[in-house]
This record gives sequence, C-alpha cells and structure tokens, in this order.
Amino acid sequence: MAGEAPIKQAVKWIDDQLIDRPDVDRVTLVDEASRRFDLSPLDTDFLFRHLAERAKERAERAKKS
Repeated sequence: MAGEAPIKQAVKWIDDQLIDRPDVDRVTLVDEASRRFDLSPLDTDFLFRHLAERAKERAERAKKS
C-alpha cells in the first residue's frame, strides 16, 4: 500500500474489512478509515458514496439471480 493515495488505501482497507467482517457497520468503517488514513471531508463523502453504490450494485445482481 505504500505510495498509494490515501483514498485508494482507504477503499482497499474497507474492502478488506468487509471481506473479514461482512456484518460490520459501514458508517463505523468509514469513520475509522477517515481517521486511519487522515482523509478530508470530501474523501470521506466519497467513501460513503462508494459504499452506497456497491450496495446498490449488489442488490441489483441479487434481483437478477
């Protein structure tokens, strides 16, 4: 992860956390990532949108199954 932008590190970290702990609260994850990677409020908003979009895509795939 060294050398990557903090927002990319945060996205990867959140993805890893969701694999390890799928039932974890997403707001808590974003808050922790924001502090861990020293993200700006704008980056934090991006993480919330990113997670919402992923959930939407997952729900659409589940409907098709």
